[in-house]
Amino acid sequence: MLPYNSKLKSSARFLRKEMTPQEKHLWYDFLQNYPIKFYRQRIIKNFIVDFYCSKVKLVIELDGSQHYDEQGIAHDEERTLILESFGLKVIRFSNVDIDSNFNGVCAVIVKIIEERNK
Repeated sequence: MLPYNSKLKSSARFLRKEMTPQEKHLWYDFLQNYPIKFYRQRIIKNFIVDFYCSKVKLVIELDGSQHYDEQGIAHDEERTLILESFGLKVIRFSNVDIDSNFNGVCAVIVKIIEERNK
């Protein structure tokens, strides 16, 4: 069982309702009907991850421009280390990846799921 901060529940609910266009695209056009269950805006410890699959312990994060400045990079590195300490695999894609190479992003996700679902 992963740690859960119930104080983030309303924020997670809000983020599910207000997904970015890229999050909507990945969710509605790929993850929502994937044969293995994914969750949107899942609370893990003190974080809300974009997408999470418990069966293969996979976190998928979509990063906008705020993730690419010095502070954003440092925050994401710390966050990834904490999530990985729970045995999770964290993969990140930029919003540009979703917009310009959606099929490639989906192929990477499928490959990682297959590797972790053995």
